[in-house]
Amino acid sequence: MAKHWFAASTEEFTPTEIVEQEQAAERAGFDGLGISDHFAPWFPDGQASQAWVTMAAYGQVTSLPLGTGVTPVIHHYHPGHIAQAFMSMEELFPGRVFLGVGSGEALNEVPLGLDWPEPGEMLQRFEQGLEAIERLWEGETVTMDAGWFSLKEAKLYTRAEGKPRMYVSAFGPQAAAIAGRHGQGLWTLGDPDAAPEIIDAYREACQKGGKEEGEIILQSGMAWAKDAEQAVAGARRWKPTQLPELYRDDIHDPEDMQRRADAQMSDEDFAAEGFIISSDTDEHIERIRDIEQIGATVVCLQLIGQGDPMGTISTYGDTILPALRSG
Repeated sequence: MAKHWFAASTEEFTPTEIVEQEQAAERAGFDGLGISDHFAPWFPDGQASQAWVTMAAYGQVTSLPLGTGVTPVIHHYHPGHIAQAFMSMEELFPGRVFLGVGSGEALNEVPLGLDWPEPGEMLQRFEQGLEAIERLWEGETVTMDAGWFSLKEAKLYTRAEGKPRMYVSAFGPQAAAIAGRHGQGLWTLGDPDAAPEIIDAYREACQKGGKEEGEIILQSGMAWAKDAEQAVAGARRWKPTQLPELYRDDIHDPEDMQRRADAQMSDEDFAAEGFIISSDTDEHIERIRDIEQIGATVVCLQLIGQGDPMGTISTYGDTILPALRSG
């Protein structure tokens, strides 16, 4: 049976709100506690708190596995700092910590004065960053020059007894192959059209490398409210997350992103085909089961929208999660 993780949205909620949500998610019966990791939100007038700080805070008042979904490895985080931060987190919360890693988006890098690379260079940088993190976690003293970052006789002086788990995000077969070479699992969207090809590429890379397959983490946003219009209206500003070009191209202005999304996708299509946004609990259950059938070992459900955030968590605890586990 697939596990069900909760993920909080730094793009929409404050650290104080997120800590309360993570505690409520544990009480509701979720199996893990994630958090998005962004420098800027997908939409105007959002939030953008530091995910690692917030994660350390809610780790103190919860007991479940916890981690990011996902941290951008290229650009504004030096791989050495990522390795250090998550090894420190593992020392604080032994056996609980995972690092979800991705190649990021222009949204999070360009505002910091960094150039956005072409897709081929992006994937090369991504794999170089993952190599550095893995080697530092293994206890090596690392010297390497990747061009966009370097390490000179670097090592982690504070090390936990174990290592965090690394789950690698992929939106295409090439990135999925990188996921198969690094870390302990694949992380992608629960899209029934795109996910199967990505999962196949990940599994093929694992077989070529003689590695055991790890978790298959498929993600979707979720929003519930008693009134259907309230649920959709509260979550509609998340439509930019459904545009593939925003993960690939140098598009980084949230207002421009929102205009593009509104022009390409209706609110109704977003609710029916994008994230899971509905007042009907049966629809939530059915669509999560569809994601499970793609091959998920974990379904990560990210809380979005202003309709009824805490009501969404309690409704999952009272109705949706019990139905998924009974079925």
